[in-house]
Amino acid sequence: MKSESRFGPLIERYATGGPTLAYAVAGLSPEHEKARPGPGAWSIAELVAHLLDADLVLAERMKRVLAEDEPVLQAFDENAWAARLDYQAMSVEEAVNLLIANRRWMAQVLRRCVEADFARAGRHSERGRQTMAEVLSTVVNHIDHHLRFLYAKRANLGVALPPRYTAQ
Repeated sequence: MKSESRFGPLIERYATGGPTLAYAVAGLSPEHEKARPGPGAWSIAELVAHLLDADLVLAERMKRVLAEDEPVLQAFDENAWAARLDYQAMSVEEAVNLLIANRRWMAQVLRRCVEADFARAGRHSERGRQTMAEVLSTVVNHIDHHLRFLYAKRANLGVALPPRYTAQ
């Protein structure tokens, strides 16, 4: 069932994020996944683990906004998570598979939303009031933002791939 709201195209971009990420990491060796070429300080493994954790956090925020009245949306320190949770040791394949499953699950929820659901809001602990539409837009744009770094890292490792983004 597709959402009847004007947010349908954004929901579909959200739904394609997992397969888009799977494409972006296809064919990488474990050495490529753990290397730290520029741009940025993270390896591809760390970047993908970050994408998964951010995706899970943002999915939880969307659920809270949909289910609760003005919930608190707690910020998190992405660099502390990467260091303390040892993202470098995480499996890229498992992270991608979990992100795909999470987005598949949440896309079902989002497609059932009515227009008014996207105006519901929570209070972010650092940024203040955020609507459901803003949280959804953040999570969709987040993966595309990091894919730019991932494709550049692949090129710097000599394993370039024609870029794909959720907006395509």
